[in-house]
Amino acid sequence: MADDGGFEGAGNGQANGSGASTNGDAEEAIAQLFDDYQAGFNDYDIDRICDCFALPTVIWQHEKGHVFNDDEELIENVEVLLKALEKEGVSHSDFHVVSSHVSGSTALVTLDWTQESTDGEAVFEFTCHYQLIQDGSDWVIACIVNE
Repeated sequence: MADDGGFEGAGNGQANGSGASTNGDAEEAIAQLFDDYQAGFNDYDIDRICDCFALPTVIWQHEKGHVFNDDEELIENVEVLLKALEKEGVSHSDFHVVSSHVSGSTALVTLDWTQESTDGEAVFEFTCHYQLIQDGSDWVIACIVNE
């Protein structure tokens, strides 16, 4: 299971005063976002993955940024990604929270990911940095930078 206990608010893990409840709510919602995102990959569920994103969204990988302006563009990208993962034998994705910072309606989160085969061997290990925005009561991914 994902380590969702590592999300912290107020930049230092210490929310105080009236902000404590707000930061706690944000931390819980962000943890749920990444649990949903992970479940989408584990189930090869394109819609569940895409529901985690704001549009437009930017994904940086291989030192190049790609802007996805609408659902169609994002779905096409996720389909290609899932086909590549399936080809490599990835059956399970898991993450560990490296860092998180919530500030108002934005958050920065860094996750270390491990994607494994059915026998538990790591196929891919990588780090992703996420910029999140709050959309109503939901948090969504606005930008990803893959290392």
